[in-house]
Amino acid sequence: MNVQKNIRLLSIHNFFVNFEPYMPIAIIYFAEISGSFALGMTVLSIVMISSAIFELPTGVLSDFLGRKKTITMGSIAGLIGVIFYAIGGTFWILVIGSVFEGLAYSFYSGNNDALLHDTLKQQGRGEEYAHIYGRTSSFFQAGLGISALIGSAIAFFFPLQYVFLSGVIPKTLCIIVSLFMVEPRVHEEEISTNIFIHLGDALIKFKENAKLRTLSIASILNFGVSESTYQFTPAFFSTLWPVWAMGLARAVSNICAFISFWFAGAVIKRFKALHSLVAGKAFTRVTALIAYIFPTVISPLLISITSITHGLIQTAESSLFQKEFTQKQRATMGSLNQFAGSIFFGIFAFCFGFVADQIGPAKSLIISELILSAVILIYWKLFKHD
Repeated sequence: MNVQKNIRLLSIHNFFVNFEPYMPIAIIYFAEISGSFALGMTVLSIVMISSAIFELPTGVLSDFLGRKKTITMGSIAGLIGVIFYAIGGTFWILVIGSVFEGLAYSFYSGNNDALLHDTLKQQGRGEEYAHIYGRTSSFFQAGLGISALIGSAIAFFFPLQYVFLSGVIPKTLCIIVSLFMVEPRVHEEEISTNIFIHLGDALIKFKENAKLRTLSIASILNFGVSESTYQFTPAFFSTLWPVWAMGLARAVSNICAFISFWFAGAVIKRFKALHSLVAGKAFTRVTALIAYIFPTVISPLLISITSITHGLIQTAESSLFQKEFTQKQRATMGSLNQFAGSIFFGIFAFCFGFVADQIGPAKSLIISELILSAVILIYWKLFKHD
């Protein structure tokens, strides 16, 4: 069977995975139902905590059962999650939805990058990973951008619950698309037989590889703080713009990120992955701090424009990790890293929401940006060593 179609199907799947009209208003909807920013961010925390709990078994599952079956199971979990969000009504129903959304993330996290890597390796195109990763990942942003505009239109005319209900269709399409993917033979040849030895080998690789450990520490801290900030920014935007306009800000952000992913491979080829990573993060932090310290009506646009480096950063980081991961434990090692990042996010997001209830959105976001600025020093240390 032609494994080449995996690249096209992964792009389509990425588009529908992130076709989420409700994302720009999620924290507002969750806080409305739960009664506070702290509980609203708790729902988002549970997404990552449940993802962390499921990370290791799903990563090992991918290496054992295959990339195709794993992505299908993730698609089913994603559909169940959005159905519970749409039902809403109480904090605990939102929690159920967040658990299933976290399960979906765990199925995707290590598996989908491994699927792309194995597909390209089977074709003898392994050196094109950064370029193809950037192109396929750009469809995440296309899905987010288009759905954000649709979400704004729905939120203008209907209650926020209907915005979540509209997310059921794209999640269903994810399941259908995944069924047409092909399992790479490269992976089939590498499947292990003992789950405990397999996981132990992956942990040993982290212990032995100092460069991989440094990358992981920086990635874990960055993920926990930046993801909390990203999920919370609509609460800050709502102090400057009407709620229905949240989708417009996110659409601008997603357009910038789409461009960033699309050209990431070419930029990395010219300037190298680590250089691109550090420069991209520095630009983002400086621009975001200006927007939060001096909040005006243009602040949401400034924050949105920082996404022009998002795709470059993500592609560079993934390229660096894939070079350090071993073939036999590729998905498992990716899941180990995501496991730690999700745990940290779960803790930080609740603390972030609690602080925001006390001092307000803008000051909380400034604190987060200062933390993220410190994380750049870890990447800089790796840069100097490299």
